[in-house]
Amino acid sequence: MKYDVDLMSGDYLLNRPCGGRFGNVIESIGNTPLVELPRLSPNPSVRIWAKLEGRNPTGSVKDRVARSLIEDAESRGAIEPGQTILEPTSGNTGISLSMICRRKGYPLKVVMPDNVTEERTQLLRMYGAEIVYSEGSKGSNGAVELALEMAEADSSYYMPYQYGNQANPMAHYNGTAVEILEELDEISAFVAGLGTGGTLMGNGRRLKEHDPETLLVAAEPMQGELVSGLRSLDDGFIPPIFDIELLDRKIMVSNQDSVVWTQKLLHEEGVFSGVSGGAVACVANRIAGELDGGNVVFLIPDDGWKYLSSGIYDKPIEELTDLDSTVWW
Repeated sequence: MKYDVDLMSGDYLLNRPCGGRFGNVIESIGNTPLVELPRLSPNPSVRIWAKLEGRNPTGSVKDRVARSLIEDAESRGAIEPGQTILEPTSGNTGISLSMICRRKGYPLKVVMPDNVTEERTQLLRMYGAEIVYSEGSKGSNGAVELALEMAEADSSYYMPYQYGNQANPMAHYNGTAVEILEELDEISAFVAGLGTGGTLMGNGRRLKEHDPETLLVAAEPMQGELVSGLRSLDDGFIPPIFDIELLDRKIMVSNQDSVVWTQKLLHEEGVFSGVSGGAVACVANRIAGELDGGNVVFLIPDDGWKYLSSGIYDKPIEELTDLDSTVWW
């Protein structure tokens, strides 16, 4: 195993390059970089680390979840060869499922809000998924509602239903959290966006088993805002896999702050993040400012390639006209 010296701090950093040899693209999911972002910390005694999930094959953390959902269904005999998979999504899960379903030979139909960025529609079609659009003003909650109605009306579909399937958090319990603990002995706080709840629940349980004092913090959008594909519990839908008792904090983030921090990640640390990553970075910075020392780890769900058409990376925030009417993730 190779060690490199960080000349700025004198620390020895374990070099675990993302790479290796795999039998197929699905096997390459995971083992994403954990990168320190020193310019984001308001306290020199607190180190902020970002788990860069955009390094997965389709560019998001949902590759982990999609693989877990499909492999769990296969192991239980819940799906048959050639059976159509149906799933509500605001983009990333659908894209991940479309890659895996194409590789494994399952037709895929996704239900998605009609106001997502064009890149997500293009990627889904590129992988061969059929898209059913739900009412954009209802966000991802509307996609869930419509998909459940479709599944009830046609029993030939198999719906993994990431919002209520324990294979979702288990992808993180057995994967993401283990990777974090391989790199850091102590985690003062873990911060993630509140979407399906899988990232928070899976990582939170594993990290709290390692150290019950680890804070589990959710970045949550303002009620009614379609920030970064995250969801507000006050909007009325609580994912069945979500256990609010496991959370230590939930902090609200506005659309504007999410975009501002997405730009800060790019300009100050060179990290090309999706808007949900900016929302979580904002909360990680706030938590770091409240601690005396330690490591704050946050998860960046995807990179920015699916959001280029929005203009958020090269326009001042006052010029962004669709800030409150786009589903970002």
